[in-house]
This record gives sequence, structure tokens and C-alpha cells, in this order.
Amino acid sequence: MSSSLIIFGILGIATTALACVANRRLFDSERVGRVSVLEGIYYAVGLGSLVLGWYFNVRYTQQFGHNANYWNFTKKLFTNWAADSAAQDYIIVNVVLLPLWTITDGRRRGLRIPWIFFVMSLFTSLAFTVAVYLAFVERQLRYDRDDRGERASALSRTR
Repeated sequence: MSSSLIIFGILGIATTALACVANRRLFDSERVGRVSVLEGIYYAVGLGSLVLGWYFNVRYTQQFGHNANYWNFTKKLFTNWAADSAAQDYIIVNVVLLPLWTITDGRRRGLRIPWIFFVMSLFTSLAFTVAVYLAFVERQLRYDRDDRGERASALSRTR
């Protein structure tokens, strides 16, 4: 395995861990509860995507050696009209729409450091990042629901 894959792997783990640590309140099982079915599906799809993507990344790195880098990877996406169509879609979603969506929506929902999801996508995979983001949103919704319930309960006790 190449040193660049090891570095990207470490950065992928680090950015995922940073997202979890920054939003650790969402993982309080007493307050938010256990993993829901929908959240579990998000995690399963995300992990499947991560494994599959890394399989292909390792193969790419083995095939192209020192020429395996972001620039050449992106150039290889554009090899025919069908690939060009998919590649431009992927790049626009990953580089433009994902950060706009996760930063704007994440802030509105109360997620901490929502920009980390874009950074995470650079070292893991787009599908993994979207799945983790959606799982965090599910947990944030339950966290907010519990928070409103606690405030309403405290308000009724003061009356």
C-alpha cells in the first residue's frame, strides 16, 4: 500500500473522528437513544461505499504508482461521453453542492463544525460522507426533540 493511501486513510479516520467528537452530544444514548433503523441504513450504506471506494482506490494506486494523484485521478474520470457525464455530476456535487448543503443545513440544524463533512469527503468517499451527514441529522432531530421536551417539562414544573 502506498504512503499516500496511508496518509489519506489516516486523514479520513481523523476527519470522521473529529465530526463525531465535535458532535458527541448526539451520541448520548440516554438522551438521543439507540441507532434507529434509518440511521442504521445510512451507516451500512456509507460503510459499504467506503469499502468499495477504497478497493478501487487501492487498485488505482497499484496500477498507476507515482502517477496516482488527484489530478490524474480526475483526468481519468473523463475517458468517454458517458464517463464525462457522470464525472461532471460527481465533481459538481462533491466540490460545490456538498459543502453548500452541509454547511448551510448543518448550521441551521445545530450541527457543530459542519464544514468537516466536505473535508471528510476528500479522504473517504462522497457516499460515505452523505450517509454520515444524514445519520448525524437524524440524531440531531432526536436531540432537538428531547431538548424541547426537557424545556417544556421544566416550564410546567415552574408553574
